[in-house]
Amino acid sequence: MRHHLTCRNAVILGLLIAGTVQAPPATAQPTDPGVRRSATDNGTPKPLPGLGQDELNFFQDGMARFSFIEVVSGGSTQQGTGNGLGPRFNSNQCASCHIQPNVGGSSPAQNPLGEVASADGAVNTLPWFIAPNGPIREARFVQSNGLPDGGVHNLFVITGRADAGPCNIAQPSFLPAGNPLTGQGGNKNIVFRIPTPLFGGGLIEAIPDSAILANLAADAAPKSQVGVKGHANAILGGNTNLSANDGTITRFGWKAQNKSLLMFAGEAYNVEMGISNQLFPQERDETPGCHGAADATPEDTNNFPLTVTANAVGVLSDIEAFADFMRMLAPPVPAAPTASTANGRAQFVSVGCALCHTPSFTTGRAIATGSSRSPSPALSNKQVNPFSDLLVHHMGQNLADGITQGSAGPDEFRTAPLWGLGQRVFFLHDGRTSDLMAAIQAHDSEGSEANGVIQQFNSLSAGQQQDVLNFLRSL
Repeated sequence: MRHHLTCRNAVILGLLIAGTVQAPPATAQPTDPGVRRSATDNGTPKPLPGLGQDELNFFQDGMARFSFIEVVSGGSTQQGTGNGLGPRFNSNQCASCHIQPNVGGSSPAQNPLGEVASADGAVNTLPWFIAPNGPIREARFVQSNGLPDGGVHNLFVITGRADAGPCNIAQPSFLPAGNPLTGQGGNKNIVFRIPTPLFGGGLIEAIPDSAILANLAADAAPKSQVGVKGHANAILGGNTNLSANDGTITRFGWKAQNKSLLMFAGEAYNVEMGISNQLFPQERDETPGCHGAADATPEDTNNFPLTVTANAVGVLSDIEAFADFMRMLAPPVPAAPTASTANGRAQFVSVGCALCHTPSFTTGRAIATGSSRSPSPALSNKQVNPFSDLLVHHMGQNLADGITQGSAGPDEFRTAPLWGLGQRVFFLHDGRTSDLMAAIQAHDSEGSEANGVIQQFNSLSAGQQQDVLNFLRSL
């Protein structure tokens, strides 16, 4: 075969040989733009717009308690003494785990648990999966004594603290060790969870079950085409996690295991800080001599006033105050759209991401606090943009944690709300990556409902994928 070389091609070939013209660059690979900075970073968290003065009072009270550092005994707040840390705990304040980009958020870039482990003379060893630049993690054991477990095993104990008295209990063993940053490769019986952000929690709580079920039934054809499934009957293997108490849809937590913000607060107070309360009145560890603040349980209770003139805000228990703070905490504010993020949103919808990450819902008529007898304008009939269907889905073998909670099985997780994702540092339920692209690709796994969507995402051009990443970081 004869090859004909035109004058133009001959000139270009000569220049390439001479080194004066570079070959066309390879297409740039899509890259996570990184954590988005905002004017609200490290500032005071914002309440929902439209709150009344009484609602704002409850919000401010809850925020103060959310940031209070508990001790075993002797601590105090404006409402009185602290309730008593431990004897087993993961941290000593709510805000230490929920602080990125400010109070109410998620795990920060610099892990605070190193200081918590040794505070007031404690003799804790920092677990291998808690790295200075890694996420805050709680540890769950898949099994204990050969039987299914699934519960949280606290990282720290109060032994050795100056305020702990004679308490002498030991930390659990988390060995053998793996990679401190990813949490992978260590003890196969231990799985991890990182803190979920709480912004806009009251708006999520105010979405009617009927709206979630209607969204589940919508777009049946495209969902079937890519393998996204849904069924309202949890007993028959559907993707809605139902409350065992009343059969309504649960929606908070990595497996949508908690029904309400109050339930979320009560569980966390006892599990993460070791403080019993009126929802969870028993101590998780009843070792004698290990309860400094109170001998009786529950430690956190309603504070009934001694006089009729007492401040109504101070009557609340801590968990009710925490719930009020979360309920009236404003949702994240996205960045202004650009040509790239607008195209990224279009591609996000086109490839099927929005089939699970539902862009918006409308809330029902909701009351914010017990002082109100009418729906709160701040919560009621509002369009909210969580980018989640609030259901649980099979995510496959690579993300499976072997834990069942409610009707959410070993590889099922709630569709993580994406609002505020642009300001998050760590991704996936165990914080194994800080790279948004890696988190997306982790959705592709044997048995995952997202496989078809990820295949379509991977068929996009590098530029289109970059636009999707830019859009997600704009949220």
